[in-house]
Amino acid sequence: QVQLVESGGGSVQVGGSLRLSCAASSATSGFPCMAWFRQVPGKEREGISLIDQTGSTDYRVFVRGRFTISQDNSKNSLYLQMNDLNPDDTAMYYCAARVNSPCYWNDRLYKYWGQGTRITVSS
Repeated sequence: QVQLVESGGGSVQVGGSLRLSCAASSATSGFPCMAWFRQVPGKEREGISLIDQTGSTDYRVFVRGRFTISQDNSKNSLYLQMNDLNPDDTAMYYCAARVNSPCYWNDRLYKYWGQGTRITVSS
């Protein structure tokens, strides 16, 4: 069973930065698509950013220009660099892996999920 483990969450002030990491128990090169999602209590989980094995990336408009997704297959890891954080970014953040291509924003199409890492942005 594939395991994904996120790390790097925490509390930060408005305008601050954090870098999330997601370590996979199997080769990330085997996943056609990996992604970051987030969820606020009482709301649906939403996609933030996607990356495929060609290195092609996509971002939701509310994080574009502030967040950067990257993947290092030599370390079996996925990353999310988050800059200029604001209170609306407060959420539980999850990494996910899809076993088919292409990438989609629909979280139901992702087979493997991490346990999440919490981010709190305060003013």
